Amino acid sequence: MSDVPARIDVPSDPRDLPGLFSHRFVVDVRFGDTDAMGHANNSRFLTYCESARISYWEYVTGQSFALVTHGARESLILADIRVTFRSPAMFGEVLTVESRATRIGRTSFVMEHRLTASASVHGEARLVATAEDALVLYDYATERPQVIPDDVVARLEAHEGRRLRG
Repeated sequence: MSDVPARIDVPSDPRDLPGLFSHRFVVDVRFGDTDAMGHANNSRFLTYCESARISYWEYVTGQSFALVTHGARESLILADIRVTFRSPAMFGEVLTVESRATRIGRTSFVMEHRLTASASVHGEARLVATAEDALVLYDYATERPQVIPDDVVARLEAHEGRRLRG
């Protein structure tokens, strides 16, 4: 994991997300992640982004990702996600999910993810996918979205090095 704004270097791709990313999460493509064609199944990319989101949230806010089954009242829920696939990922490859928050609303925030593969027996380093998701801070007791506290907004903005709200 890294919190230094940077970007994994892969060959240029006009479909790539521009700019630097403030967080990295490394994922090994496991055999169980693959489909009958030998590629990481498209559904696994949702899990790769989910793992990166949780790591980002815990690192940046200093708060553990709350599990309602363990007595928490609030947690983040995924409201929307869009994944754009660029190149297949294969069993045994190492992917890096780079993440950044891009904007914060009253009860939600948006993140972007850039998934790259390291050079391996399957080929050169490359862009594998990009994703954008929207997360809502949700209160399970009231079954309503919760306002993102100012101190959390401040931590997210400090980590990203820019204003994200408004």
